[in-house]
Amino acid sequence: MAEIDADATQCAVRVRRAVSTLSRRLRPLLQHDRISMAKLSVIGQLYRNGPTTPTDLAAAEGVKLQSLTRLLSELVAEGWLAREAHESDGRQSVLRLTAAGARRLTTAARSGDTTLAGVLQATLSESERALLLQACPLLERLGEALGGTGVSPSVAATDCAKGRGRRP
Repeated sequence: MAEIDADATQCAVRVRRAVSTLSRRLRPLLQHDRISMAKLSVIGQLYRNGPTTPTDLAAAEGVKLQSLTRLLSELVAEGWLAREAHESDGRQSVLRLTAAGARRLTTAARSGDTTLAGVLQATLSESERALLLQACPLLERLGEALGGTGVSPSVAATDCAKGRGRRP
């Protein structure tokens, strides 16, 4: 393995700190209906990527299926998700976001986005906001390289450059 230079290390520290702080501060804005971040993450996966099996969902979330079982049952009971029979494998089920779940998720995301947009407008100049938009594809590529989100880097980069972040 090649030695990592000091510039890359300094960049890694700054990006990690900035993203961690921003993420921590955004969490409460997204926790609409008192839903946990773990549940929001699962719901977001289904929103972005469509129906999937619990096994594939666990892989996308980077957790063991056993860790997700209770959470999925709660989301079904709360009306966020529906569980259906798999077309070709009777041993599996397919999870999909319900219409009510999608509405609740987009409401939470819009609320958080509106708050963040207000802070961006009040805090950053127009040129700084444009620069931040240009950084989106780089951050998304880093996310992909660290394990992926199921979003293709080219689609994410195009969406971010056009000002259309992958919602929610």
